Amino acid sequence: MKDKLLPILALLLFAGIGIILWQAFGKIFYLFNFIYIGTFLSLGIFLLRKKHRYARQIVQLGVGLYMLVGLGFLGRENMQIEGFWFYLFSGLFQAAVIHYLVAKLAGPLLFGRGWCGWACWTAAVLDFLPYKRPEALRLRKLGFVRYLLFALSLIFVGALFVLKVENIEQIMFVSFIVGNILYYVVGIVLAFAFRDNRAFCKYICPVTVFLKPASYFSLLRIKPDTSLCIKCGACERACPMGVEILNEKRSRKNGTECILCYECSKVCPKDAL
Repeated sequence: MKDKLLPILALLLFAGIGIILWQAFGKIFYLFNFIYIGTFLSLGIFLLRKKHRYARQIVQLGVGLYMLVGLGFLGRENMQIEGFWFYLFSGLFQAAVIHYLVAKLAGPLLFGRGWCGWACWTAAVLDFLPYKRPEALRLRKLGFVRYLLFALSLIFVGALFVLKVENIEQIMFVSFIVGNILYYVVGIVLAFAFRDNRAFCKYICPVTVFLKPASYFSLLRIKPDTSLCIKCGACERACPMGVEILNEKRSRKNGTECILCYECSKVCPKDAL
């Protein structure tokens, strides 16, 4: 019965956030924004329960394109990590800051890296590539790239403020466009090079520096029902992030990389997850 209420609870949660922000800042946009996202998430959870093949992808495209095109290109707001630094340093509580607080800083304590699985506009495209199950071993040494890009994004925006560069907002908008193009190009190239749709997420994406620590404490987690599990290993072979699903410990291998995509539960012959 509880899982039947999940779509409603998801919508109420996001509507509640929207109402709070609307009343706090006097902008009804926040109400529309979070009801829109909550509606798509609620629909996705409902379709997932109905075993719809593309339940998650519908949410990814609905939310991701809204943020990329609606807020980004049309609203001219940089929703990438450099946009977060920019608005944070400017002291402006804009969409990018709210987005990071909800999806990538505080939110992961509840839903881990669910953003990566359900709303990321980069992954929304990469997930349609042919390598849904990694065909090669993970190259852990490449993980340093995400930290390098994280530091460079901070240095880039910090330098703009220190040097008091003019037209900084225009520069941020251009960086948003260029950054997204590079993300897609690099993500697609890596997917084919490593035969892994999620190679970009594992090695390149700087946002994971925020997501990984909080995800360790996430309340929502994929866990096996040991009374049903037959240890066939199908779930771990299907996991695009290489998570050690059958180990319930938080310290399990790649435990902070679960994106709640539910690919594991789709292939479990005993519905043990």
